[in-house]
Amino acid sequence: MMVTGAVIQSAPSDPPIDCQNCRRLVDYRAENAAAEPNWFNGAVPSRGDPEARLLIIGLAPGRQGANRTGRPFTGDASGALLYATLRKHGWTAPADAAVADQDCRLNGVTITNAVRCAPPNNNPTAAEIAACRPHLAAQIANLPKLRAILTLGRIAHESTLRALGERLRDHPFTHGAQSMAAGPNGPLTIAPSYHCSRYNTNTGRLTPQMFDAVFAGLATALDRSGDARAGGPSGRDPQGPGARYRSALSDAALRPVPTGAAR
Repeated sequence: MMVTGAVIQSAPSDPPIDCQNCRRLVDYRAENAAAEPNWFNGAVPSRGDPEARLLIIGLAPGRQGANRTGRPFTGDASGALLYATLRKHGWTAPADAAVADQDCRLNGVTITNAVRCAPPNNNPTAAEIAACRPHLAAQIANLPKLRAILTLGRIAHESTLRALGERLRDHPFTHGAQSMAAGPNGPLTIAPSYHCSRYNTNTGRLTPQMFDAVFAGLATALDRSGDARAGGPSGRDPQGPGARYRSALSDAALRPVPTGAAR
């Protein structure tokens, strides 16, 4: 039973690579493995710093992205903006500035997905999302220094809230907003954002400036909690992250979400 403010943890942080929980996803994985035997073709594990203060949660592995590489948000267009923004704000090791996304070291951040296996047409079912939620809950619980969660898209946002035992109405999906939730290791800032998918970036639903403002707002929240990275985040605007964050909220960031864009 899900209890408000409590994380339900009944599974490991990462499912087995050959997870058998969802028949449709198992069948799709087998199809991909037959067509591309050299790809990862499994349940993609979380990636990042075990001492992470920030957890980024996406929707699911892309067939030609993380399903191919075995690392979240690598190998396709969805990771381009994410990793560029992580580098700008100091969430990767400085020495890795010229290293490929899949090889860079994450500093104070972990990246995962609400669903760990690639779904057909990038569209997991409600049952598949629910089946993977115990792993999401366990990942949240297993980060002892976690203070903020960035949810990429409505599905990831709502699955995260359910994993935390929070009521959806208390944390509506609004790009650039922030709310507080009770986490297993202390209070958590929940920050929803439009997903950094090719669709959203190509249509202008999510621009680099909007995404940058979300990370600036997260830096402000972590500063308030006393858990900012050592030395502080890099790439701050001279006006300060708070000014940039408020600017994003007052502009296009609050436009209505079209069908499919919030995923």
